[in-house]
Amino acid sequence: MAQTVQVEAYANHVNGGGGMSEILPIAFDPAAVVPEPLPPVAVADEANETKQKIGEREIVLGRNVHTTCLEVTEPEANDEFTGDKEAHMAGILARYMKNLIERTKHHLGYPYNLDFDYGALGQLQHFSINNLGDPFIESNYGVHSRQFEVGVLDWFARLWEIEKNDYWGYITNCGTEGNLHGILVGREVFPDGVLYASCESHYSIFKAARMYRMECEKVDTLMSGEIDCADFKAKLLANKDKPAIINVNIGTTVKGAVDDLDLVITTLEENGFKHDQFYIHCDGALFGLMIPFVKRAPKVSFKKPIGSVSVSGHKFMGCPMPCGVQIARMEHINVLSRNIEYLASRDATIMGSRNGHAPIFLWYTLNRKGYKGFQKEVQKCLRNAHYLKDRLLDAGISAMLNELSSTVVFERPQDEEFVRRWQLACQGNIAHVVVMPSVTIDKLNDFLNELVEKRSTWYQAGKAQPPCVAADLGSENCACARHK
Repeated sequence: MAQTVQVEAYANHVNGGGGMSEILPIAFDPAAVVPEPLPPVAVADEANETKQKIGEREIVLGRNVHTTCLEVTEPEANDEFTGDKEAHMAGILARYMKNLIERTKHHLGYPYNLDFDYGALGQLQHFSINNLGDPFIESNYGVHSRQFEVGVLDWFARLWEIEKNDYWGYITNCGTEGNLHGILVGREVFPDGVLYASCESHYSIFKAARMYRMECEKVDTLMSGEIDCADFKAKLLANKDKPAIINVNIGTTVKGAVDDLDLVITTLEENGFKHDQFYIHCDGALFGLMIPFVKRAPKVSFKKPIGSVSVSGHKFMGCPMPCGVQIARMEHINVLSRNIEYLASRDATIMGSRNGHAPIFLWYTLNRKGYKGFQKEVQKCLRNAHYLKDRLLDAGISAMLNELSSTVVFERPQDEEFVRRWQLACQGNIAHVVVMPSVTIDKLNDFLNELVEKRSTWYQAGKAQPPCVAADLGSENCACARHK
């Protein structure tokens, strides 16, 4: 029987102890429903794209949203009687709904599970639910969901093997906030510590380093994207007189690589760093909730000398708003926590006000699916990821899939419109598809068939050649003319 989230701990914690709608045409013009003209804007080029150079490589940024924004207009004096304004807004929202349906059908490049149904929670949208302050101490604001939040935190504490009295955590607004909090705790524990993170870590880690004015060492990676512990050792020894704050990736952003936590700890210990001289934050944004259900995967556990773990709630689990979970050792939180008289509570969070709806969505999903439900979804994702990788290779397309990952990396499509259509995440010569529970075999087949058809025109008659991705994926995964 699937385990459910236990909420009876609330008293102890808080009190001190089917069919698809018609697809919106691509040429949707918001100006058709907005009578007032949009203000003039600066456009980068005819395609409304912005280009920027990074080193020697030119990247394409997204379109200028000012060219399609929906202007806010003042209601007419008689709108209360005519209802014209309501009808006008209803029309815009109906068009937007069709657009969402279309874009969801072609969503592959970002790690969001779009397969969820929270209709039963719609009634709660009538309330402004705010969990401001410490999750475990009630504030004077009574419209909160702390009982759900603490139940969710207890579930993750059990998953990562830490006792209730030994952890502190909260539901964040996104995965980045979890990383900002984890690195901040490490910085507060070791004010003169050096932050170590692989060069393939999420950009929020380096954002944290800039925000907190921390000395940061970027560590090289292996071809898989996993941290190179030989380079990590060299950089540790160059700063042996300073404590170490380490970000360990439980799934890198582009390749889905999982850093070897045990090897990182061993590297620290073998080079003279005692447990009171380093702090490890585990960024498990996507795979932090998948790894526990993968056989032979390295275990993320507070029984090991780690300081904090964060995951995103809107990625593998699926949630209509961005959110996340951050768990840290209680012993480290006192350096951040402060009494706030205005709240009649304590606060050690990054944000003040926090979305009180998010914990309810997470609680609802955990109760409905449980451990067994997540295990089935993880197996489905891994199976479908292998299917995609094999189909790409069979079609002569360079591709790679890390053993513990559902992120399939392949050669970057030549056409940026194709990239936008399927919402692919790209970096240099590579792109990826993140296979989530909402990504079906039928969707993968549609993508594959379209990609193969497009490639036949991109590279017809030998006018152009597919990119060589040996430097990114290894020669064994490269299907260019030189390596196939």
